[in-house]
Amino acid sequence: MILEWVLSALVLLSGFFALIAGLGILRLPDVLIRMHATTKAGTLASGLVMAAVAVGFGDASTIARAVAIVLFLMLTAPVAAHMIGRAAFRSGVKLWEPTVIDPDARAKLGVRHHGTPGGD
Repeated sequence: MILEWVLSALVLLSGFFALIAGLGILRLPDVLIRMHATTKAGTLASGLVMAAVAVGFGDASTIARAVAIVLFLMLTAPVAAHMIGRAAFRSGVKLWEPTVIDPDARAKLGVRHHGTPGGD
């Protein structure tokens, strides 16, 4: 019975964080902030589902696969978010008004005027 409560809590928490990630995509003002919400909440939601799978099945091969999946997500999600954010910045996607941009960032990334790479 306790195992069922633990599994239920993990799955419900996972659903909650997945809902938060979905709401973040819909409600947040720009691509950089949306990415932050989806990568953090989405990775946590996936990790909680994998924890529920590992606890529910309990055999060594399933636990190893669940751990491998969580590690893979934790390694790839931030890198993918960084690359998407960099591409959005370089292509000139309009950012939220209060966003502060490092004055040297455009020069570091080869962006001249409002996201045109290498343009005048």
